[in-house]
Amino acid sequence: MALIQNVLAVIVVLGLLITFHEFGHFWVARRCGVKVLRFSVGFGKPLWSRRDHHGTEFVVAAIPLGGYVKMLDEREGPVDPAERHLAFNNKSVWQRIAVVVAGPLANFLLAIVAYWALFVAGTTTVAPVIGSVAPDSPASRGGLEAGQEITAVRGEAVRSWDEINLKLIAAIGESGKLEVQARDEAAAEPQTYRLPVQDWLVGQDPPRPLPSLGLTPWRPEIPAVIGEVVEGEAAANAGLQKGDKIVAVDGQPVADWMAFVDRVRASPGEPLDLLVRRDGKRLELTVTPARNELKEGVSIGYIGAGVEAVSWPEKYRREIRYNPLAAVGESLSKTGEMTVLTLGAIRKMAVGLISPSNLSGPITIAQISGDSARAGVASFISFLAYLSISLGVLNLLPIPVLDGGHLLYYLIEVVRGRPVSERAQAVGLRIGLALVGTLMLMALYFDLMRLG
Repeated sequence: MALIQNVLAVIVVLGLLITFHEFGHFWVARRCGVKVLRFSVGFGKPLWSRRDHHGTEFVVAAIPLGGYVKMLDEREGPVDPAERHLAFNNKSVWQRIAVVVAGPLANFLLAIVAYWALFVAGTTTVAPVIGSVAPDSPASRGGLEAGQEITAVRGEAVRSWDEINLKLIAAIGESGKLEVQARDEAAAEPQTYRLPVQDWLVGQDPPRPLPSLGLTPWRPEIPAVIGEVVEGEAAANAGLQKGDKIVAVDGQPVADWMAFVDRVRASPGEPLDLLVRRDGKRLELTVTPARNELKEGVSIGYIGAGVEAVSWPEKYRREIRYNPLAAVGESLSKTGEMTVLTLGAIRKMAVGLISPSNLSGPITIAQISGDSARAGVASFISFLAYLSISLGVLNLLPIPVLDGGHLLYYLIEVVRGRPVSERAQAVGLRIGLALVGTLMLMALYFDLMRLG
């Protein structure tokens, strides 16, 4: 069932992103007087098509991993002399630039609209209150203490752990003092703390900002109560059911859910005798955690069970909501922040500060799409916005075959006063195809490694 949900979610996500991207090219091309021959969402055999009165064929194809807008162009085939003025290659360089840039800009516009909708609808998050600080960690040496609420990172205000993680990841590779502002529960004004870091998060795969600082978020006490049982896994096979409270494991009392998780993770392949309370009665069950291999020689136990949700105290809940006008500025700011973060990640990956194993391909995108869809509308829209920004940024990279490569050629034409030679473009095309193909294969490889 989860696989079907993941597939449907990624089809919806990619379909929306591709359609918006290609519609940007299409819309501007039409307004620049270019004849559009085909607007295709997907590649391969057409599943549906129709033709409008302009002669444009609209197609939905079988492979939903891309799309394209095919325009009349003398470089791609013979053109009727009566239609030469409609060919893309005969338009001014500024019109060609506008058509090329329109696709990525459409992705940024989609992200802005998505974030605007989220800010207007409002989201509820939890305050970033510190639960514990590891001894001799950067957080401890910097003076942070349990119970404090973090209010800013690197001089920028934060309201949730998600925002804190984004600020910390943006600092990958830095050395020196990481500035954090936090306040005690009774204090009105936050204090500034400087946490010592060296080559921050370099080489971590994946980056783990909070544990690296020695911070554990505050969480309400979570009883060891089963909230979900995955069919066919060890918990279900042992007879565990939703609502069961784990009282003891091998005769040792269980304090909370994390204590139970620790016992399970530490016991791959070993039977555990559980004392369970169900509907006021006590039952004895035996579960044998499956072995989940993390890497060679390292494995953890897994039973396929989730915890029952608990409610947060009202004082730790934060609602983020703006009126429609204020939300415009917030959505622009958020899109800009995520764009800078994406560009920074690409640069740091290129120089080796971030491992290339963080590349994600269609399998990981499908999994995250499904997870975000199951987590709720707000989570799904937020993921859609970030992926749209990523698509816009990647397409603007100066790599031949991408929009950014074409944009580079046209900017050179503006400077030189004449187009880049077809021979040079052909060489660039081969280089671009090799580079993009290599990146796609790497992303797929790391997808399969994560799946394994």
